[in-house]
Amino acid sequence: MDRPRILISNDDGVHARGIKALRKALEEVADVTVVAPDRERSGASHSLTMDVPLRTHRIKDNIIGVDGTPTDCVLLALKLLLPEPPDLVVSGINRGANMGDDVTYSGTIAAAMEATLMGIPAMAVSLCRCESGVFDYEASAEIAREVALMVLERGLPEGTLLNVNVPNVPREEITGVEVARQGKQVYEEAVVEKQDPRGRTYYWIGGQLTSWEPEPDTDYAAVSQGLVSITPVHLDLTDYPAMDVLRSWPLELVVPAGANTPGAAAVEAGTREPAADRSEKNEGETG
Repeated sequence: MDRPRILISNDDGVHARGIKALRKALEEVADVTVVAPDRERSGASHSLTMDVPLRTHRIKDNIIGVDGTPTDCVLLALKLLLPEPPDLVVSGINRGANMGDDVTYSGTIAAAMEATLMGIPAMAVSLCRCESGVFDYEASAEIAREVALMVLERGLPEGTLLNVNVPNVPREEITGVEVARQGKQVYEEAVVEKQDPRGRTYYWIGGQLTSWEPEPDTDYAAVSQGLVSITPVHLDLTDYPAMDVLRSWPLELVVPAGANTPGAAAVEAGTREPAADRSEKNEGETG
């Protein structure tokens, strides 16, 4: 039986300890290719590089560094760098949790999101911080492998990726797995203003997390109890209940019905609207 093909990316960079641990664990069960940023790109979110050309650096046969964002890496891999599509994309292991509102900023999740947009099952894996500040990726890599095998066997709903957060504790202290929703966090001093030695003002973005909203069934609640948190994230960001609320607004006041209907002015004037020009002439062509 052919081994599955897995593409790995991240936002901590191709040389990060987390991605090395993930590759080692997944190579036990699959043929793995790494395409990741050549430096840390944390907080890149789902951004593409469109103002400069991208360059790649082949570190080994199956490890490629890209001078772009995590989204760039997955796009290049799936469109050009891989000889055939992977069966799964795994992003991580991120150095630090990606829970709650971090989902919208995370380059780790964005890599999985790009794969999902292109029809490839995907998951993002993050290792939470601990008081000691030491990151031990062994347990999270093993858990990532087990979840990956389940995704390969069972698949995922269309347009859905998995966001996996693992407590930073020894494997024997992890008490289970919980399917959880996104929590809500509170930051203080998200932007810090300072002055350089020449008196010029500069800013650092990235405040300290101070607290979480005390809500049950959330990703934060799960990892706080020593559980692995798995959150299904859907690409469709539409707030469907809000659609009914908006439909109750007097939106006809924004654009009165029929005011800009094609041909309305011509009908009112008693003339016929000119037929649309369906020619395929190039711009500037005459004759």
